[in-house]
Formats: sequence, structure tokens, C-alpha cells
Amino acid sequence: MIRSMTAFSRREASFPWGALSLELRSVNHRYLDVSPRLPEELRSAENELRQRIGTTLSRGKVDLNMRFQPSQGSGDSLDIDRDLALRISHASREIDTLLYNPAPVNSLDVLRWPGVIQSAAVDGEEIKQAALDLLDEALGELVAMREREGARLAELIEQRCAAVMEVVASVRAILPEILAASRERLHARFEEAKVELDPQRLEQEMVIAAQKMDVAEELDRLEAHVGEIRDVLKKGGAVGRRLDFLMQELNREANTLGSKSVDTRTTRASVDLKVLIEQMREQIQNIE
Repeated sequence: MIRSMTAFSRREASFPWGALSLELRSVNHRYLDVSPRLPEELRSAENELRQRIGTTLSRGKVDLNMRFQPSQGSGDSLDIDRDLALRISHASREIDTLLYNPAPVNSLDVLRWPGVIQSAAVDGEEIKQAALDLLDEALGELVAMREREGARLAELIEQRCAAVMEVVASVRAILPEILAASRERLHARFEEAKVELDPQRLEQEMVIAAQKMDVAEELDRLEAHVGEIRDVLKKGGAVGRRLDFLMQELNREANTLGSKSVDTRTTRASVDLKVLIEQMREQIQNIE
């Protein structure tokens, strides 16, 4: 099964020591690019969080945003770091002596200072393990969303593949007619020039013209590339780069078909192929 690179997941969990929330967002990218935003309590777990994502995903720009809200404890009492509060108070008085019109600092201002109100000590390993477990859940949801979107992309690509095969079949069907029309035009030019018609010379000219406008190999390769695309879609996995390469090959054959065209119908077929290939390429840019 193929996967899209666009997905989103969110997970939350509560514990006696606090609450964790996690958001994962991924969009298309040439390779795997993980950008974590972590609370201070989980800075030490960044490498492990990255590794968990790397073992699950192979491509995409992934934004990991995790928040930690410590428990406020029970009862009405607050644990205050008295030494820190005292240092803040002394520093405030010293700054007041440097100002012309200092504003008074009240107790609430001091309480808002980080670290003045102390949270109960929490085991860092316990927080880290909870974060890793939460990430595993979020990754499972993210992968499921990627796979659902990937299945939809595969269906769209298959529709374009079928359309490409229809164009190829239509060109094959008109090739004898195009060759016959070319013979008639060549015969008419001989007559206009009032040149005596030499059957052998006519046949030589027809062979040269047929070689110049022979697109059988291009049609064969278009069919082969479409078959390879279908095989890749069935195989699944991280196939975005291979599919992108096959789009280049399809486009090359479509260009050659147009350059060899001596009929408006094959020219139009070349344009139709390029449109279908570009539509597939746009979808493939989002495949892992």
C-alpha cells in the first residue's frame, strides 16, 4: 500500500503528575525532515522521539509539537521557593534606586516569575516514556491517514494510466491510415512535379518516410512504463521517487511522439498524453 505524505494526528493523555498533548503534521518533502517543538521537561528525549518517527516514516516534512502541563497538586497550599522570591525582591529594590519613578512590585508579580511556585518533583524517565508511548499512538493514526490518502492517490493515478492506454491504442489504430495518407501525398507530389513515377523510387521514399514517422517503439515503451507504474502501485511502500522517474520516462516518449507526428491526430494525442502525465506527476509529488 502506498502512502501520502500529508496527514495530521493529535493525542492527549493525563497522569497523576500532569498532562501531555501531542500534535503531528506532515506534508510532502524530498526527504524526511523532522521539526520538534518540545517542553523543557522533554528536551533530553528529542533524539529518541526523532528515531521513533524515522523508523516509521521515510519521507515528508514532519512537525512535532508536544506540550506538558504539570499537575498543580492537591489542597490549597502552594510550595514557594522562598530563596528565589527573596532574591527577586532584593533585585527589584536595587533596580528601583536606578529609576526616577519606579512602579511598585506586588506579590503577584513575584509569583508569576518562573520557578517561584514549585511543582512537585516528577520522574523525568516517566515523562519521557509517556511521551514516547503517546508518539507511537499518534504515529499509528498518522500512518493510517497517510494510507487512506495514498489509496485515493493510487486510484487517481490508475485512472490516468487507463486514459494513457486508451490514447496509445487510438494512435496504433490510425497508424495504417496515416501511412496510406502519406503514400498518397507523396504520389501527388510526384504528379505535380510531372516526374515519371518510378515504383522503385516511390517505394524507397515511402520507406524513408515510414522510418521518420514510425512511433511503434514509443508506443511500446509507453505501454511498458504504464505497466511498471501499475506494478509499483501494487507493490506499495516508499515508491514516490520511482514513480517520479517513470513520469520523466513517459514524458520523454510523449515528446518523441509529438516530434515525429505528421498528422494532427497524433499531435493531439501527444498533447493529451502530456496533460495526463502532468496530472499524475502532481499526485505523485505527495506520495511517500
